[in-house]
Amino acid sequence: MKRILFVCLGNICRSPMAEGLFRQYTIAAGKKISVDSAATSRWEVGNPPHPGTQKILKKAGIDFSAMVSRQLQQEDFYHFDYIVGMDKENVADILAVAPQDKTAKVASYLSVVAERKNESIPDPYYTGDFYETKRLIEVGLAPWLEILTAN
Repeated sequence: MKRILFVCLGNICRSPMAEGLFRQYTIAAGKKISVDSAATSRWEVGNPPHPGTQKILKKAGIDFSAMVSRQLQQEDFYHFDYIVGMDKENVADILAVAPQDKTAKVASYLSVVAERKNESIPDPYYTGDFYETKRLIEVGLAPWLEILTAN
């Protein structure tokens, strides 16, 4: 089974939203993929998703009751096939702590969307626009599923 880990700064806004939306998308497509999320920082460890993310997930019918922020761990670099940062800073932070012999591929979330490959998903913790975050995450669902199910 393929495994993907979505990563943002605090693991309360973008990455749990991506986790929930991508898990729902893969199930609807009949695919078995392990989906998780984590943070580059320790700031929110142990906290549930942000109320703005909870609202988006609840509206989509996604159960987030078991989602709790956690920090990226060294073993994640060997457990997951892909570690996906939600913005360029996240990717830089992930690579800064990645072991040289990691097996996971590290990528930016929108790098798989041809017309948006150099863009980042803005942090709604600062922008306040959780719907824009959701819209951008949805743009990447099909490309990420395609990558994980190729072969």
